[in-house]
Amino acid sequence: MHHPSNQQPSVDARGCESFRRIRRRDALLAGSLGALGLSLADLFRLQAAADDGQNAAYSAQAPQGKLPERIKSIIQLNLGGGFPQHESFDPKPEAPLEYRGPFGVVKTTNGDIFSENFSKTAQIAKKLTVVRTVVGKVPDHGLATYHLSTGYTPTAVIDYPSMGSIISHELGPRGILPPYIAVPKRNAFAGNTGFLPSSYGAFEIGDDPANGKNFKVRDFSLPQELSLDRFNRRNAARELIEKRIRQMETEPATLDTMDGFYKKAYAVLTSPEAQRAFSFEGETDETFDLYGSKVTGKVLAPDNKYHPKGLAERLMIARRLVEAGTRFVTIDYGAWDCHVDVKKCCDDYMGPLDSAISGLITDLDRRGLLDTTLVWVTSEFGRTPKINKDSGRDHHARCYSMLLAGGGFQQGLIHGASDSVANEPARDAVPLEDLLYTIYHSLGIDADKELVAFGTRPIEIIKDGKLVSALLA
Repeated sequence: MHHPSNQQPSVDARGCESFRRIRRRDALLAGSLGALGLSLADLFRLQAAADDGQNAAYSAQAPQGKLPERIKSIIQLNLGGGFPQHESFDPKPEAPLEYRGPFGVVKTTNGDIFSENFSKTAQIAKKLTVVRTVVGKVPDHGLATYHLSTGYTPTAVIDYPSMGSIISHELGPRGILPPYIAVPKRNAFAGNTGFLPSSYGAFEIGDDPANGKNFKVRDFSLPQELSLDRFNRRNAARELIEKRIRQMETEPATLDTMDGFYKKAYAVLTSPEAQRAFSFEGETDETFDLYGSKVTGKVLAPDNKYHPKGLAERLMIARRLVEAGTRFVTIDYGAWDCHVDVKKCCDDYMGPLDSAISGLITDLDRRGLLDTTLVWVTSEFGRTPKINKDSGRDHHARCYSMLLAGGGFQQGLIHGASDSVANEPARDAVPLEDLLYTIYHSLGIDADKELVAFGTRPIEIIKDGKLVSALLA
């Protein structure tokens, strides 16, 4: 966990030094199951082993009344580093230049305005819910991302579970796929399972869907040299060996448990549904174009070319995962820590972002999935109202914007208003805890429910959160 110090972090055009250098904490490391060419079973085994050590410190509160379920799945698109509200969903065209920034505005279909960076998203504004008055607690990347993920600021005493882990714990799987998946990996700053057992953690797919035809999910495919027939023969051989060992085993429950891990992994590995979900099978060129697969940033790469950013493909896989039953999919995009040259940062990342958001929401709507899927565009905080001496914006947690779509939220709603320069909420402030509470409510999860850590300590899913009923349809 990243902790603040008394020293101010150095910054350059790529953002805070601490934000750039942090290395992600390794999730559970699963060894390779050589005999089957399969490591997913080891993941299940190691998770269960970790659970044995954690269950003594954790227990659930007695079941409470179930809330109505408005949505089945969430796609979280996280814009890490501090996404600028002025250059996106809360422009201030009448403010002085040092506040309004380098971009103009575009009118939305519901009569409001977005930054000109979001011309495509503005065309589907009647499907969106924009909260312009999210209020965080701390303008520090690590602490704020943890707050976003868990609803709590970090302490030295308790590690709290992330939203994905809570959803996995409270709702469980909705099909054969894991309920909580990170594309391609979990955010390094975000919380993990906290005091919950490790089996509720994110499944990280490892490879990036931006690789297109070469995209291959870790653990969900056989090695190239291993055909399905050979795999089945090896599996049968393993079962014969286990049967012989079982005859000599004084504690058969141990083998029963181990056999369950392999069967679970085998079921996932050989499931046509899982294979399809982690591929682009059946996707048309029109769908790739809808998501902006070929849209590039406007900043030249080191090879002196403009390149697509791969967000389109990540969001297409996210959509396929929720279609197949995954409950919480999280994706990170961009490097938004723009202390230097906010215009260059936006030119580099905004075009593909605009196309991908509008494409995802349009596609979900066409497929009849928008009512049961919440698209949630997040960031750990926003940027300062006044542009600094380096033409950038610094960290600002007191008022920033988030976008939501679908999932029983009011469509075509701009909720709240910031002051004339987007420094503070002018009306209808939404503390981050209240927004998380409302999202849990839409899933049918009572965020007032207490989970008991260390056997004796009851901890609310969200402490002191309140329902923002004005956001809900």
